[in-house]
Amino acid sequence: MPTADRQSRAVPPVVRRIRQYRQVTGRLPPLLRPRTFNEKLNWRICLDRRALLAPTCDKLAMKDSARRLAPGLVRVPRTLWSGTDVRELAEVGLPRHWVLKPNHSCRRVLVGAGAADPAVLADRTAGWVGEEYWRLNEEWAYRRARPGLLVEEFVGVPGHVPVDLKVLVFAGVPRVVEVHTGRGAQHGIRFHTPDWQPLPWTAGYRPGPPAPPPRRLDDLLAAAAALAVGFDMLRVDFYEHDGELWFGELTPYPGGGWTALEPDVDALLGSWWALPGRRAAAAGAWTPGPAVEEAAA
Repeated sequence: MPTADRQSRAVPPVVRRIRQYRQVTGRLPPLLRPRTFNEKLNWRICLDRRALLAPTCDKLAMKDSARRLAPGLVRVPRTLWSGTDVRELAEVGLPRHWVLKPNHSCRRVLVGAGAADPAVLADRTAGWVGEEYWRLNEEWAYRRARPGLLVEEFVGVPGHVPVDLKVLVFAGVPRVVEVHTGRGAQHGIRFHTPDWQPLPWTAGYRPGPPAPPPRRLDDLLAAAAALAVGFDMLRVDFYEHDGELWFGELTPYPGGGWTALEPDVDALLGSWWALPGRRAAAAGAWTPGPAVEEAAA
C-alpha cells in the first residue's frame, strides 16, 4: 500500500498548492480573477510555466544573467567552485572567507574560513544535493534549477549582515525598494519609492532603522530594470557594502506567496502586475484540468 507521502507525490503540483493555500488561508486561491499581489503570486505558482521563469531559481544561471545584462552596474560574487561532491574542495584554494550554498534551493548557507574540511562539509550538507526544494511550496522554477552546490566569495564582514536591497520590478519599471536589515528576531524592513520616499509598510516585520539612499541608487534601479527585462514581475535582490553594489539573486516568488502584506500594499502591488494570459503561461507545460476542480470541491 503506498505511503501518504507517495500518495501526495502522485497528486499534480497545482492541486497540492491549492490544498496548501486553502489550509493556510481558509479559502481557495482566486485563479480566475486574482487581484492582489499575493493572489497573483499564487496564480504564477499554480499556472505559470513559461520558459522565461525556468532559470530564475538557478543561482549559477542568475549570476550569468547579472554579468551579461548589468555589466558595470553591479558586482557579481565570484564562483570559486561548483559541483555535487564537496570532497573536490580539498583541491581548491579558498580565500579567508567564503560561502557554500545549494544551486537549486534557498535558506541553506554555510560560511567558511580558509581551507575546507571536506568531511565536515559532507556531514553538514548531507541531503542538500538531492533535496527537492520545489516541493516545499510547489514553486516550478526551483524544479528547473540544476541540483548541486557552489562556493562563492563572501560579501561584507563576517558577523555583520550587509544592507539587503530588494527591488520589485513590474513590466520593466522598478516600483518599490525594500531595505532589509538584521536577521532572525532582529529582522527589520523599510519600504521606499524609487526616489527614496519612505512608505508606511513593513510586511509583518518590525520597522527597520531609517535608511539613507544607497550611494549608487541610480545604478541599483538601472540594474534591477535590466535584469527584469521581459518579466511582468520580478524581484531583484542586491547587497550594498562599502559603497559597492553586489548582485544577490532573482526572486520570481517573493515570500512564496505567503508574505503578510498589509491589505493596501497587497492591493497596490497587485494593481501594477499585469499577468500573462493563461494560454501563454501554460505553453508547453502541464495544463490544469479536471483535477483542479476536484481539489477545489
